[in-house]
Amino acid sequence: MTSFATVPGSRVIRVGHSPDPDDAFMFHALAADKIDTGPYRFVHELVDIETLNRRAFAGELELTALSIHAYAHLADRYVLCPCGASMGDGYGPMVVSKRPLTRDAAARCVIAVPGTLTSAFLSLSLWLEKPFEHVVVPFDRILDVVEAGEFEGRRIDAGLVIHEGQLTYRDQGLELAVDLGAWWKAKTGLPLPLGANGIRRDLGPEVIRDVTRLLGESIAWGLDHRDEALDYAMQWGRNLDRPRTDRFVGMYVNEWTRDFGEPGRRSVQLFLDDAFAAGLIPKKITPEFCG
Repeated sequence: MTSFATVPGSRVIRVGHSPDPDDAFMFHALAADKIDTGPYRFVHELVDIETLNRRAFAGELELTALSIHAYAHLADRYVLCPCGASMGDGYGPMVVSKRPLTRDAAARCVIAVPGTLTSAFLSLSLWLEKPFEHVVVPFDRILDVVEAGEFEGRRIDAGLVIHEGQLTYRDQGLELAVDLGAWWKAKTGLPLPLGANGIRRDLGPEVIRDVTRLLGESIAWGLDHRDEALDYAMQWGRNLDRPRTDRFVGMYVNEWTRDFGEPGRRSVQLFLDDAFAAGLIPKKITPEFCG
């Protein structure tokens, strides 16, 4: 491993991201000291996305993964990095159950969800076009509680699946009701914007520019050194073998991750516009990207 020393008095940048293979792949070069970070020292905190969304209201982390849904409530505190996107290009969060479900039937279900600030929750709300009964469950337990049919005494009829459960739900005999990324693509022709990296506005333009550049370098390093970054990412590939870890990482760390691009930015705007029109977020948001 190459070691890049930071200068005395280096600035600490606390980074929050999810403990899943795609985020681990994206941040590997920063976490493993693969790139020269100059006067910055990155300290990583791995917690689930709903916890990161809620911590962002207090601005605890300088750089953090955010759901696009959560960003709608945080645009005054964080600006979006142009790199680091998680886009579902024809695929995305899924509703699964033990029996086939129509949309009308799904709307009558009690659905286990990984958090109410996730983009998965917002996209499901847009698909159903009405409020639905839900129970918040840790994302890595949703398949199990759907299979069991209950969680802490509550009936569970279906689950909203994110992360690697999108590839493994059939292993537990579950049925797909809807792939929300496929639904969004059919509706708009665009990828579903799920996650981004937000950087705190009060860091100032110079630090924002530097940290965004280093994030981009970390993403590029992983994509250019895929095997090594994949070895690292497999530590968080719950129930995934190497081929499925590779497939999952490829779904969410790709050219969209290098840069949202014009179509990606347009999709973020449309997603938030639809959410506002449906009364699902409190105000109309124009997303702001640094750089």
